[in-house]
Amino acid sequence: MAFKAFTKTQIYEKHDAPKEKDKFGIQCLECFDRNLYIGSKNATVQHLILPNSANGDLSPGQSKTREGRARKLGSSNPVVQLRAVPLFNHLLVLWDRGVTALNMFSLEPVPALKKIQHVSLFEVCDSLLTARAGCVQMVTSSSRRRVIRIHVVGVDRWEVVKEVSLQQDPVALAVDGTSLCVATCDRYLLCDVETGSSEELFPHNHKKQLVIVTSVGRGEFLLNGPESLGMFVMKTGICQRPPLQWPQEVLAATVCFPYILTLQPQVLSVYSMLDQRCKQTVSLHGGKGLLSTSDGVLVFTERDIFSLRLVPLEEQIQALVGHERVEEALLLLDGVQSRRPLDSYKELQKAVTCLAGFVHFYQEGFSEARELFIAGELDPRELILLFPDMRSCLSNDFQSQFDQGTKKGRALQVLWREDTNMFHHYLSFLADFLRAVRGTERDSACRAEVDCALLRLYVGLGDTENLQQIVTSPNECRLDHCVPALEKNNRFFALGSLYQSQGRQTDAIKTWVNIADGSHEDDSCSDVYGHIVWTLSQLDDRDIVRNFADWTLRKNQEKGVQIFTNRPPDDRLETQDVFVLLEKYPLASVLYLEFLIHDLSSEEERHHSRLALAYVTQTLREEEEAGLRSTRGKLQHLLWESKFYDVSTVYERVKSTTLHVETAILLGRSGEHSRALQVLVHRERDPQAAEAYCCRAAQGHDAPFRQALLLTLLQIYLSSEDPTSTAVDLLNDNPRAFAAEKVVQLLPDSWSVQLVSQFLVGSVRATLHQSRVVKLQEALARVELMRHKVTWMQASKAMFRLEKEQKCKVCQRVLAEPHFACNLHGELMHVGCTGFF
Repeated sequence: MAFKAFTKTQIYEKHDAPKEKDKFGIQCLECFDRNLYIGSKNATVQHLILPNSANGDLSPGQSKTREGRARKLGSSNPVVQLRAVPLFNHLLVLWDRGVTALNMFSLEPVPALKKIQHVSLFEVCDSLLTARAGCVQMVTSSSRRRVIRIHVVGVDRWEVVKEVSLQQDPVALAVDGTSLCVATCDRYLLCDVETGSSEELFPHNHKKQLVIVTSVGRGEFLLNGPESLGMFVMKTGICQRPPLQWPQEVLAATVCFPYILTLQPQVLSVYSMLDQRCKQTVSLHGGKGLLSTSDGVLVFTERDIFSLRLVPLEEQIQALVGHERVEEALLLLDGVQSRRPLDSYKELQKAVTCLAGFVHFYQEGFSEARELFIAGELDPRELILLFPDMRSCLSNDFQSQFDQGTKKGRALQVLWREDTNMFHHYLSFLADFLRAVRGTERDSACRAEVDCALLRLYVGLGDTENLQQIVTSPNECRLDHCVPALEKNNRFFALGSLYQSQGRQTDAIKTWVNIADGSHEDDSCSDVYGHIVWTLSQLDDRDIVRNFADWTLRKNQEKGVQIFTNRPPDDRLETQDVFVLLEKYPLASVLYLEFLIHDLSSEEERHHSRLALAYVTQTLREEEEAGLRSTRGKLQHLLWESKFYDVSTVYERVKSTTLHVETAILLGRSGEHSRALQVLVHRERDPQAAEAYCCRAAQGHDAPFRQALLLTLLQIYLSSEDPTSTAVDLLNDNPRAFAAEKVVQLLPDSWSVQLVSQFLVGSVRATLHQSRVVKLQEALARVELMRHKVTWMQASKAMFRLEKEQKCKVCQRVLAEPHFACNLHGELMHVGCTGFF
């Protein structure tokens, strides 16, 4: 079906006797409200009363157009023009080269208004009907002189108030406000009614009956220009619209925004003012003239009158969209924006924009469709409805606002069967659009439907990333719709995340446990066990943590303990409760103790002692199994660094073991350094360990303490059975740490000087170096003292003038005593006041 901007209805047909047929002929029309006036060629004015429906838009059961009064003006000369003045109930009639005023209802002449003679054309200034109190303006063209007259018309008078001279006789004119557009035999002019000024527009070569001048409104005129162009001219003389290319021999033209209607002998054409294209043609034989009304156009022939009712803009736009003329629909909508209420326009704009989006959607123009759907604020459910497999996500009370669902839904279903790849593109578009509107105002009323549809789309498209994102973020997915879809497609990890987002923590973890144990297959997450551990570490529900702690630790103690160590600082479990849960898991216990001591800086003796004993046990186990020593370093570091463990308890545990170094450290922590060194020398038999013990134990103490430890170690070496090599190595490695005079007294008499020569040389050098350093320090101190003395001497030679009544800089009292002080700025003060300066 072709697009229609107007619907045609016949509202009047003149039936006369055969002998009167040639006498009656419609010459002109005028219409106000339901009152229609006909001017005939036999000098008759006929009043018609239209039915209640606009412009005679009749339907079965409604009344027809009724004939009212008729008035015969004379025996000859046709009625040329009619104009209604509702303000005074006047009907102005141009007949026999004069303007006569009749009553609009009785058609009786108005006695006070005498006929204006010698008038060829006239127009009433419609926009000025209420501009002045009690009068309107009328423009007439003289049939004797080349002049335009401006009349003021009242209820019982009219008078000429201004004349505008012309160079040629006018053949057509139109008025809009204070602007007057006049056509002469070869040109068009613009005149200002108030100032009387005129401006030539452009020439023409039309016959008199083809000259067209009509008002478009808002200071704009439509003219029949050269080369069959309909020219739009503003009252300022400029053109703001492109010209309209219309056919030759246009008899009449009128405006019914946003359309221009042109009349030809056999057809009436409808053009858009917005894109200058022909939108509709109406077959009409013998057309003579057009009259624009409030909601359409009246067109008449010799004996018939037809109503062209403007189709409601909503229907026009929907028809254009239905014919997939999307750009025309949007152009029409934007063009009528200024003529409609703002709220009505916005709602219509949204609807049309969405309909345009559907057109692009079915043409696979997904990018354009997405932009139009978002701009038109399309309800997401309208798009979900088009996909048969997605309709179960919608609630039963949803009613579509667009006629798209049934027919197009079937088309998509056929596409799904015949072209899976293309249907996949449609699904991807739906997912992209729902993702774009999710969380916006359009989504607020149907969040559950959108979330369910998105989840099912992600599952069907295999989009793991977006699927995981929606199930882990706050959502309103309905479990009864989503759980079966996830289970059917083996998306158990996402199912657990969905349970978690819905607050069902136990179901979530159970689902993940089944994946980790192999009961469910789902490769979408590479480390399900790690995710379970992280989830348990963040849970507020401690009962759930306790319930799954045993499974987690049994699976992997090293990672499982993180459910206790990685908890938020303000939500940690009681330490004693954790120890009970870790009782069967020694490695996890050690890691938890390390967390308490190293990360939480625990100073509790039981934690430090428990960790030390655990280290001992683990160290002994490692030495028995594979000779590993990874834990032993931790044990030794703890024994040296910690100040909080129970030394006696740990010592009782290690003294009977092979952990001699640890035994020595514990003895040293008790102050028994001699016993500690004996253990290292005699039981561990490790001179390097003994020497390292001395260095480590001396940290934080002065040099004599280290010398004493090394001297004790030397004595132990010398008292052993074969002391020579170890004692000599100790002396040679630490020449500066021993006092030579004490060492010489301890050495056996059998030792030669050559044996300890390296130690003696090093010791003497160290002693000499120390002596020289002391002397140098003394010299530097003397120089510093000398510098201060020089400064004092220079200051003592300065002279100060003490005036009578001289006041102290600090206390402002008079300096009356012979002793006073002076600061570096030369200011004098009491000696006792120097402490306050």
